[in-house]
Amino acid sequence: MPNPALATIRDEHNALSAMLRSLRMLLAEHRRRGSLPDFSVLRAMLFYIDEFPEKLHHTKESELLFPKLRARCPEAAEVLDRLDRDHARGEHSIRELEHQLLAFEVMGESRRETFERSVDQYVDFYLSHMALEEAEVLPLAQRVLSADDWAELDAAFLANRDPLTGHEPDDAYRPLFRKIVMTAPAPIGLGPSL
Repeated sequence: MPNPALATIRDEHNALSAMLRSLRMLLAEHRRRGSLPDFSVLRAMLFYIDEFPEKLHHTKESELLFPKLRARCPEAAEVLDRLDRDHARGEHSIRELEHQLLAFEVMGESRRETFERSVDQYVDFYLSHMALEEAEVLPLAQRVLSADDWAELDAAFLANRDPLTGHEPDDAYRPLFRKIVMTAPAPIGLGPSL
């Protein structure tokens, strides 16, 4: 039986993967052209990652899904501990990327390489993190969680869904998503092809 929480997790992973790949592609193309990227688009993309995956998605996993899995399957503690550490690392890493982006914007070319290298490391880290969740944690959840567990998880994950998964953004976030969708390149936006 399909679970809305699992579908939401996968949809949010897909949206974040597209955002991360777009970020990487945008930077690579500007490096290839020898041009500076649109810093406002990069800021919007990083802000999205901080606001949605880092604060909402990870919180639901670490505070709701993972404790249920720990209770039902103690042998999963090692992988869940690693994923929780990843969540904490991700929060720190996105703040560092935002700082490095500011340095790149203010200081120019002397800071490009550091920012781009950090983006590449962050993207690799995050894609690996999501792959581990999808390969190990989600199948485990399907096997061991009860109908009551799923009812609680479904309600929580459906309560604040990521607008990049096709849901209408809250009014406060509408300008952010308009900027991303209208100016970022595919696969996340409708901006110019790179």
